[in-house]
Amino acid sequence: MKTRPPLLFAFLLTLLVLHAEAKSIDPYKVLGVEKSASQREVQKAFHKLSLKYHPDKNKSKGAQERFAEINNAYDILSDEEKRKNYDMYGDEKAGPGQSGFTSGPGGWQHMGGDGSSQTFSFSFGGPSGSRFFGGSSFFGFDYNDIFSSFFGGGMNHQGPFGGFSGSSRSQSQSRNSRKSIRAISSDVFKKEISDKGMTWLLLSYTPALQQGKQHYESIIDEVAGLLQGAIKVGRINCETEYSLCKDLGKHPGRALRLFVYSYKRNKKGTLEEYKGDLVAKNVKTFCQDHLPRFSRRVSLNHFDLSSSNLEKYPRVILLSTKKDTPVIWRALSGLYYRRFSFYDAEVHDVSEPAAKQLGVDALPAIIGWLPNGERHILKSGISVKDLKSAIKDLSLLLDSFEKKNKKVASSQASKNQTDSAQRKLPLLTASNSDALCGDKTPVCIIGAFRSSRAREKLESLLSKVSQKSLTRRPNVASGSRDSVSYIVLDATKQPLFLWAFDKSGYKSSDNILVAFKPRKGKFAAFSGDMTVEEIEKFISSVLNGDIQFTKTKQKPVLK
Repeated sequence: MKTRPPLLFAFLLTLLVLHAEAKSIDPYKVLGVEKSASQREVQKAFHKLSLKYHPDKNKSKGAQERFAEINNAYDILSDEEKRKNYDMYGDEKAGPGQSGFTSGPGGWQHMGGDGSSQTFSFSFGGPSGSRFFGGSSFFGFDYNDIFSSFFGGGMNHQGPFGGFSGSSRSQSQSRNSRKSIRAISSDVFKKEISDKGMTWLLLSYTPALQQGKQHYESIIDEVAGLLQGAIKVGRINCETEYSLCKDLGKHPGRALRLFVYSYKRNKKGTLEEYKGDLVAKNVKTFCQDHLPRFSRRVSLNHFDLSSSNLEKYPRVILLSTKKDTPVIWRALSGLYYRRFSFYDAEVHDVSEPAAKQLGVDALPAIIGWLPNGERHILKSGISVKDLKSAIKDLSLLLDSFEKKNKKVASSQASKNQTDSAQRKLPLLTASNSDALCGDKTPVCIIGAFRSSRAREKLESLLSKVSQKSLTRRPNVASGSRDSVSYIVLDATKQPLFLWAFDKSGYKSSDNILVAFKPRKGKFAAFSGDMTVEEIEKFISSVLNGDIQFTKTKQKPVLK
C-alpha cells in the first residue's frame, strides 16, 4: 500500500512526458485532402481511411494509432470552427486558448484549453475495465477526473466506432442521425414496410454490438439523404424485437448487419443483405439496384397506344431518353403498385412518329389513359431539381389523375349498368312463349345465337334498334303500343324451333335474325350485315309490308 503514491506519480509523470513529446500532425495530410477540400471530400476521405485502418479489419502494427489519427483529423476538419482555428493558427502557432492538434502514442488528442477539449481512447473489445486508459478507475482512482484536470475533458465519450471518444460535434451528428433512423418494431414492420411498395434500408443490431454502430448509422443517414424520397431507413433492435428478427431470419449474431427491403426479384418484398464495403457510394448503388421494377420497359413501335380495357388499373407511360428505367419512375412504380400499370420507353426525340402520334412536344413526358379511352399528357418537359422534390411533384400528379380516373370509371360503370339493363332481352323458352311470341303478338323479332359472344352482339344491336321511333308504331288491331316483340333464342338448345324456318336449322350461322308472325305462321329471315342501320331497314320493311314472308315448314316447337 505504501508503494501506491510513487507508482501513481510515476504513471502521471509518464503521461506528461508523452504529452510533451506528442508530435504535431497536419489533419489535411492525415486524411490526404487539400486545404480547399469540401466537407463532402473530407467525409469521403474519412470513410475510406477509417475502413482501411479499422482495428477489426486491419491487424497490422500501428493500425490502431493510425486509426486514432484519422478520427482526430476528421474531428477537426468536419467542424467548421475547429477547422477555421487550425487554418488560422496552424499546428505549432495556436492562438490564445488553443494548443493545436496533437496525437500521442496512446492515440489521444488535445484541442484547445477553453474547456471544450476532447480525448480519445481505443477499446480492444474486452470489458470496460480492460480498456486502454478507458476504464472508470485504475489503482482505485477515477482517471476521468485526472484527464479533465489535464485537458478539460473526460475519456468516456462515445465516438464514431464505439471504442473511440469523439468531439461534441461528432456526438451531435450521431444524435441527429439516430433521430432520422426510424426504430422498427413488429407493428411498424407489418403496417409500414411489409409489401407496401417502399424500399427500406435497415440496420439489424443488439445493444451489445456498439463498436462501429455509429459509423453504420452515419452511412445510413448519408444514403438516406442521397436517395431521399425513394427509400426510408430504420434500425431493428433484435434484443427488444427478438421475435421480429427471428421471423425475418436476420438476427445480427456477433456483428451488425445491413439489409435492403427489396422488390427487385418479384412483386413481394424480400430482405437482401448488403455485404460490401461500408462506403456510402456503394450502399447507395446497392439500394438503387434494389428499387422496385414494376414498370414494364416497352418499345413505342409495338405498344398499344389506345386504351386497353383488359388492364385492371389505369395506364401511365414515361417517355425519356434514358436507356434504362429511371430511378424516379422505379420508385413511383413501387409507391403506386396496384394503383397504376406502369410503362416506360426510350424516345430519342419528339420528332419520332410514335411520339408525334401521342402529341408529345417535349421530353421527358408522362402520358395516361382513362377508362373511356381518353388519352392525357399529364406532364411534358419534366425538369428535376432533386429526387425528393421530383417524387413529391409526380406523386401529386398521379394522385390527381387517379381521382379523375375513378370519377370517369364510376360514371362509366353507371352507364354500363344502365346500358346492360336496356340490352337485356328476354330469352324465349317453352314456359314464356305465349307471353313473348304468342298469337296475340303481331311480329316477333327473334335473334338466335350459338355462343355468348353472338348473344351479346344481338342483344346490343336489337336493344339500340328497339329504341327507334320507327319500331314504336301502335298496333290498332291489338290495341298494343308495341307491334314488335324483341327476344333472343338459344339455337343450341332449341334446334326444333329453327327447323321450322330452315331444313338445316341455320347450323352454319353463329347468329340468326328472323321476323316471325305467330298467328299467321309466316316468317322472313334477315340476310344483310349485322349492323344497326341494316337491321333498322329490315324491321321497317317488315312493319310497312315491304318484305315477302314465307310459310313455316312446320309449327315451331320449344322445349
